Amino acid sequence: MNLGPNGLGVPDDPGGYDVAVAGFGPVGATAALTLARAGLRVLVLEREVRPSKDPSESRASTFHPPTLEILDELGVAGRLHEVGLVSDTFQYRDRSEGVIAHFDLASIAGDTSFPYRLQSEQRNLVKIIQAELSALPNVTMATGAEVTAVEPGGDGAGGGRAGNDGVTLSVGPGTTVRARWVIAADGARSAIRESLGIAFDGITYPEHFLVVSTTEDFASLIPGIATVNYISDPVEWLVLLKTPLHWRALFPIPPSEEAAATALRPAETQRRLQAIVPLPRPYEVAHSRIYRVHQRVADRFRAGRVLLAGDAAHINNPLGGMGMNSGIHDAAAAAAAILAAERGDTGPLERYEETRRAVAHDYVRVVTHRNREVLKETDAGERARQHEHMRSVAADPAKARDHLLRTSMLTSARQDANVEAE
Repeated sequence: MNLGPNGLGVPDDPGGYDVAVAGFGPVGATAALTLARAGLRVLVLEREVRPSKDPSESRASTFHPPTLEILDELGVAGRLHEVGLVSDTFQYRDRSEGVIAHFDLASIAGDTSFPYRLQSEQRNLVKIIQAELSALPNVTMATGAEVTAVEPGGDGAGGGRAGNDGVTLSVGPGTTVRARWVIAADGARSAIRESLGIAFDGITYPEHFLVVSTTEDFASLIPGIATVNYISDPVEWLVLLKTPLHWRALFPIPPSEEAAATALRPAETQRRLQAIVPLPRPYEVAHSRIYRVHQRVADRFRAGRVLLAGDAAHINNPLGGMGMNSGIHDAAAAAAAILAAERGDTGPLERYEETRRAVAHDYVRVVTHRNREVLKETDAGERARQHEHMRSVAADPAKARDHLLRTSMLTSARQDANVEAE
């Protein structure tokens, strides 16, 4: 791997880059490795100087079965498992009633080689892929290099090396670089999406969200608890899950800056943790962070030879762990579409926007919003109905399997693959 200068521009390659990948999070990293392994000349542009640094440990950490399948094909799933935690059960709980429904992913062992979620911070995947890319001579990594705009060129319909279809990228002040293809994985505030004038419609939830990581072991404090738990409550619902290093709790915070600031105070953080399980001493808190949550989907996922992926194309609330996973699925589909176009088959390229946008808009957006609505339900009758429904689903093997296929994203991944195969 060639290394570009930090913050001083991007090395121009007389031979030209086949693909420029903007952003080196888990989405951009997956796309870059897929394309580089296929022999394309790949330029990675990452605005941060240290892309894998994530000291807050509050980013995505759940890898669903179809994502693990993608990473296994790339040869990096094994190392991710070494720094991960296998989570093969999850529960729907209620603060007052306890366990409502328990699901065991072993029941989908016939549908995937990975019948579980793997809990591992996203930075682990980035570091693993970065090491893989470092051994490849056809990859140039430029850190401290922020893409500010693109000129998309042609539509790619002529195949891989047609005419003047290259994309021009502006990288910082006074620097441009060209590539035949671009994958925009530059995040929710994507400068590439904005420079293309692509709308990013949706909503921002009124409340803030607090994520707290603690070294206390909830498995010993709450007998029978799963490693992933969705806990409903009419006053303060939460999500409680285990990562390799910590237990992580996510709480909604009332919609005001004052409430957000108050939530980070040690006394208020302790109040929320003590409400889960009272301890005779303060909880050990490793990290805490406040953030906003949005549900937005880009109006288009493709402009000529520029393909949007991950948060640049869609963002959603974290309930269900679908954001990073669907982004990695975007990366795999975008890379496959480019490789097919390089071979002269533009069908996957033309279907990319339709299939991936449908997953983001009709599945991920709907499911994650519904998860929030169920957890925060305040009507006693509706809460009782929802609890009874989940009990009946968990008790019926066929219904439980269908539920697990949907929540693990296997259903959407298989449907997407079937469309691509047509």
